[in-house]
Amino acid sequence: MTSTVVYTDGACKGNPGPGGWAWVVPDGPSASGAESPTTNQRMEIRAAYEAVRSLDGPLEVRSDSTYVVKCFTDRWWAGWLARGWRNSQRQPVANRDLWEPFIELVRGRDDVRFVWVKGHAGDRWNDVADQLAVAAATTAGTSTTAGTTAAPEGEPTGHLVAVLGHQPPELGGFDPNPVAAAVLDRLVAVLGAQATMHDDLVVLTGLRLGAETLGAEAARRLGLPYDVVLPYPDPDARWPAERRARFADLLAGARRVDVLRRTAPEDTAAAAAALGRRDTAIARRAAEAILVWDGRDERLTRLHRTLTDHLGDDVWIVDPAECGATS
Repeated sequence: MTSTVVYTDGACKGNPGPGGWAWVVPDGPSASGAESPTTNQRMEIRAAYEAVRSLDGPLEVRSDSTYVVKCFTDRWWAGWLARGWRNSQRQPVANRDLWEPFIELVRGRDDVRFVWVKGHAGDRWNDVADQLAVAAATTAGTSTTAGTTAAPEGEPTGHLVAVLGHQPPELGGFDPNPVAAAVLDRLVAVLGAQATMHDDLVVLTGLRLGAETLGAEAARRLGLPYDVVLPYPDPDARWPAERRARFADLLAGARRVDVLRRTAPEDTAAAAAALGRRDTAIARRAAEAILVWDGRDERLTRLHRTLTDHLGDDVWIVDPAECGATS
């Protein structure tokens, strides 16, 4: 029996903020809805759940959310159930109230498969689903004022160690390479040693490409929890699809995600200011910091000053040139 193809998408005007979800069958039925306040991830889950709940027979769900797709293709759900609804970092699974009925529904049918599609890449029906979700989010409520701070759900706990530093041009490029691999190995060694002294160690990162992403990956390799602080919603919006997928995967595994500004910046100057506020927020939260820095980059010189102002001598430098990379 031929599967019905359905495209799903979620949108949020701010994160959290007014959100919308939608599903659409090519040249067939569609549906959408809204919630406020909510998050991008919750709307992506809700869109796929509503599609599966509404459509009978074999189904192929196409989504540009790796968070949704990998839950089923990589069987994240099996690990969650085995661990009593805790993730690989032994933290409560985020959005369990949506995931639990969704997973139960999919497991009970045994005729649903999930396929990742590249978002905003000219796929007509992915674009239609996106437009429906955005339209629903627009009707969900009034957007919050730009520049206000999202209230976190309680204060972050644990011994937080921030990982910041160079981006890919100074780490051998965007693709996998010996320099980035060597820096990752060094971060694993340093964080592993710190974890022996602090059994509540949590890695703190902003998930920018480069050192910050490597910090999250080092935490995963060590089985440590990590928290993410974003300057504004969807900072990966203009990244290539492969890097966006990597970002989404790491974001989905975070213990905690805080977004400091509810709306995307209107220009480059506002983006730079938001990033500066993010750096300060991370410095204030951290107990220690690891800065991947060659000692020359001007922006990182300023960041080093910000970190030492807040943390004193508890700022450790990892120089990429001293990490033993081999060609």
